[in-house]
Amino acid sequence: MNRTVVSTLWIAGLNTIFLATLASAAPPIPVLLVDGQSGGSYHVWQLTSSVLKKELDETGLFQVTIATAPRSDGDFSNFKPNFAAYKAVVWNYDAPDWPAGLRTQLEDYVRDGGGLVIVHAADNAFPDWPAYNQMSGIGGWRGRSEKSGPHWYFQDGKLVSDPSPGPAGSHGARLPFQLASRHPEHPIMKGLPPVWMHAGDELYATLRGPGENMTVLATAHSDPANKGTDRDEPMLMVVKFGKGRAFHTTMGHDVAALSCVGFITTYQRGTEWAATGKVTQKVPASFPTADTVSFRVDIAKMDPAFVTSAPAAPPPAPVTK
Repeated sequence: MNRTVVSTLWIAGLNTIFLATLASAAPPIPVLLVDGQSGGSYHVWQLTSSVLKKELDETGLFQVTIATAPRSDGDFSNFKPNFAAYKAVVWNYDAPDWPAGLRTQLEDYVRDGGGLVIVHAADNAFPDWPAYNQMSGIGGWRGRSEKSGPHWYFQDGKLVSDPSPGPAGSHGARLPFQLASRHPEHPIMKGLPPVWMHAGDELYATLRGPGENMTVLATAHSDPANKGTDRDEPMLMVVKFGKGRAFHTTMGHDVAALSCVGFITTYQRGTEWAATGKVTQKVPASFPTADTVSFRVDIAKMDPAFVTSAPAAPPPAPVTK
């Protein structure tokens, strides 16, 4: 096994023990993880939900319950999540629509102060649900167009919007890429390096949406050599919705991407912030640098397709959505 990977695992393990001990004095933060549908076979929610739950559990801060919803065209009569019982809801669910009553319940929950965490393809969901698009800030695919809102990206150090007509959602092959912090003093970002590498993943671009009350925390440059836009695209963002808080990460296509220490750290911190409005977790010593990918082999192994001898930077994969 690669020496760098071994060090990452050892340090991550010590960090997990320390955080669990520190958190044991406080009651756990109840979190609901919603899954049950993806846009296709390329997003295996059964695997990614297990990883997302483990990554929250290991902090010792959260108590995570998974609620598997029916497909959007299924029977929802027995699906009755009590959102109010949780401080945050993690969304790992990509569907075109949801029953009106459940939509209202989620809207009211966040508007009244609940936390929402949107992971990767969950921002593809619900193109015709206005409040969901407000909570996520931006999204892609499922027929989104200029009618869904402008493109949002960074230019000359500022967040700008482009209302030009066209579809929403694009990406190239899954390659490692570098993130740049845009709001280093935000609780989620405080203590993170100004730039860092993310393991091979889909770099979402041309996302559209209302962008209301949205703060972009980090961007990545979409490389034209990899079918990119040549723009600095939003990767991490937060949105204020009523009294509630939403944290949105566009990263996390598969278990390999979820095993990146950069993803894990921002996801754990983003969930705590969505639930409580603050972040108590330290940045692990194994956090990636501007030039080096850092990933957790113990997480990567949760995918049956993982190869033990895989390099620290997972190889490119075929383009998928």
